[in-house]
Amino acid sequence: MPGDTKSAVLASRQHSDSGVEVRSPVVEDGAALWRIVVESSVLDANSPYAYLLWCRDFARSSVVATVNGEPAGFVTGYVRPDQPDTVMVWQVAVDSEHRGHGLAGRMLDHLVDGLAAESVAWLEATVTPDNQASTRLFSSFAQARGADLVQEPIFPAGLFPEEHEPEVLFRIGPLV
Repeated sequence: MPGDTKSAVLASRQHSDSGVEVRSPVVEDGAALWRIVVESSVLDANSPYAYLLWCRDFARSSVVATVNGEPAGFVTGYVRPDQPDTVMVWQVAVDSEHRGHGLAGRMLDHLVDGLAAESVAWLEATVTPDNQASTRLFSSFAQARGADLVQEPIFPAGLFPEEHEPEVLFRIGPLV
């Protein structure tokens, strides 16, 4: 990559990082989370009501990234009731204008670091076989953490009431 192009990319990332804040969601973020999912045209959109509830009831196991005060991405998750050392990541989404700057990885780091005090040592997520972006995200996250990544089928396509790809469980840990 030519020096001036590389410098421009780095400057762009530094500029975008300057106004970034990663924090727990609040109910007022719910509508923006729903909008980000709908506009992604890739993720399964839940009802707007579900995102409001998520921001209220699962705020400690979810994060929102804002850029200059506006939601730009989020991770929704929950600590598994039957495995309190495991956070299940439900959705990871980044608004299209903020993709490619490492925001998703930053949000995962923030989430896991915040839950470490609660003895969360494992991260799980499900990914469809064609979702290369999520596969790269979780693989990079595991590698950066020096953690194992085990993939195994969890929900075959036939379990879904409508056409849906199978879901593969990604289990990452122990987290360091």
